[in-house]
Amino acid sequence: MAAGLGTRMRSRLPKVLHPLLGRPMLAYVVDAAREATRQRPVVVYSPPTSAVRDAFQGEADLALQDEPRGTGDALRAGLAAVPEHASEVLATNGDIPLIEAELLVELIDVRREDDAAIALLAIDALDPGRLGRVIRDRSGFVERIVEARDADEDDLAVGEVNAGIYVFDAAWLRSRIGDLLPSPATGEIYLTGLIELARRDGRVVSALQVADDGTLLGINDRSELADAVHHLQVRINERHMRDGVTMDDPSTAWIEPSVQIDRDVVLEPAVILRGRTKVGEGTRIGSGSQVIDSVIGRDCRIWASVLESAEVEDEVEIGPFAHLRPGSSIGRGSRLGNYAEVKNSRLEAGVQQHHVSYLGDAVVGARTNIGAGTITANYDGKRKLRTTIGAGAFIGVDTMLVAPVSVGDGARTGAGAVVTRDVPPGTLAVGVPARLRQADGSSGPGSGAAADPTGSEPGRRPAAGPADGPSPETGP
Repeated sequence: MAAGLGTRMRSRLPKVLHPLLGRPMLAYVVDAAREATRQRPVVVYSPPTSAVRDAFQGEADLALQDEPRGTGDALRAGLAAVPEHASEVLATNGDIPLIEAELLVELIDVRREDDAAIALLAIDALDPGRLGRVIRDRSGFVERIVEARDADEDDLAVGEVNAGIYVFDAAWLRSRIGDLLPSPATGEIYLTGLIELARRDGRVVSALQVADDGTLLGINDRSELADAVHHLQVRINERHMRDGVTMDDPSTAWIEPSVQIDRDVVLEPAVILRGRTKVGEGTRIGSGSQVIDSVIGRDCRIWASVLESAEVEDEVEIGPFAHLRPGSSIGRGSRLGNYAEVKNSRLEAGVQQHHVSYLGDAVVGARTNIGAGTITANYDGKRKLRTTIGAGAFIGVDTMLVAPVSVGDGARTGAGAVVTRDVPPGTLAVGVPARLRQADGSSGPGSGAAADPTGSEPGRRPAAGPADGPSPETGP
């Protein structure tokens, strides 16, 4: 049931769409219900929470509660979408993201064992506060649920409270759901009224009591949301550590539930792993690193860097302060150092890109060295253009490669070169704009007028950009 806005969240976003570790809280409830019942769940939404419909239309069947009139009316709306052949109905609030499928299965078993019209989950609360009390009869079955505002002193002395999770005999529920009446005080239709109807029919109402560990009382505000995130993160981190992952400080490791980590991975303090990230065996993720939707191979070292939708092969070192943007692919044994940035590019095995450089929309051959300050000027203001660098090339300090351009296998560029034309294999490119020379320093084909190795006249600084127009900017 997810039709309420959750006004205490003080948010434009429906409460059940607030994220816990990268997923809406409702997603955890849907997953648990699906696992427990082996059926496609039904999510009840209302016009004010139409964003819930949009978020879950691929994961669940949807039922519209045209006007939020309480939990009983929400159950009525959801029941209309339940297949006629269903013999049981599991109903839960959408704001209990820490519920686990195993507990739901246990509640289903309790209903079956007692042949109960209703089985509900009850919490032995440490602080019942204003929560609804579960009142049992002498046989231990549920007699009624009393809201705290309606309870007398004897009722308030009861520490067992309603968790808002139920399993119903489906045939009985269909026969009685229409008999729920609105509250004279609020006009809302409360699901708990079904307990009185079951008792009138001589049917059993069972309760499964669980200890109060803080995970089943629902989320009503941002503080409780933060508590739930903490509980979920502890649960996730403990699972990874049992599976062979070392965390130097688990309290600072932020790992989303979709992340996969192999054994013997080490996570230093203050590491964030998000989305569909996978980390291979023996890799160390250093403090301050954030990895999003990326695949990292075995025996890598990631240090204080950001990786987004990137692929990193085995034995790669990255950082500190490197940034792999979407589409980056780094070959085995490569080294990316301080302030190295890569976007939508493939670096083959053994590439060295150590210092303050940008490679965008590029392919770099194996064992090539990228000098400090190198930039691929991949954007001409309208289009993203490709740069290709061959194997075993040496790109000198402060080289600008103006795409589209290629540098052949074993070619070299001098410091400060602005490369605006293709550089053949084994050729040296120097100057502004770069002129081509043979490896022995003689002029190469298409080199233009003779020039000194820096490409500048005596006593003059090299020009700031290509002679044939302004330098394209590096793209976003």
